[in-house]
Amino acid sequence: MNEAEKEYISPVGEGLYSANTGDWRTQKPEIDQETCSRCGTCLIYCPTSSVRRADGRFIINLSFCKGCGVCAAECPNGCIAMTREAKR
Repeated sequence: MNEAEKEYISPVGEGLYSANTGDWRTQKPEIDQETCSRCGTCLIYCPTSSVRRADGRFIINLSFCKGCGVCAAECPNGCIAMTREAKR
């Protein structure tokens, strides 16, 4: 691997995104923690790895979330709602 490749290719486990990428989002996911069954489907399907498990709950890191809605679409219990992002 040459120096240019090392600079632009992340090592395995380092994630694909190292900078805040959620600034242009128009909608954001919100998890209803009361109805969430903690199955982890949202974590598996999130294309930006923005969903994390913390203290037995799933949370979404909005700094990296693109607002694509994949997590909401794949949630088997319908616990994730996409809501309009406030204008910045």
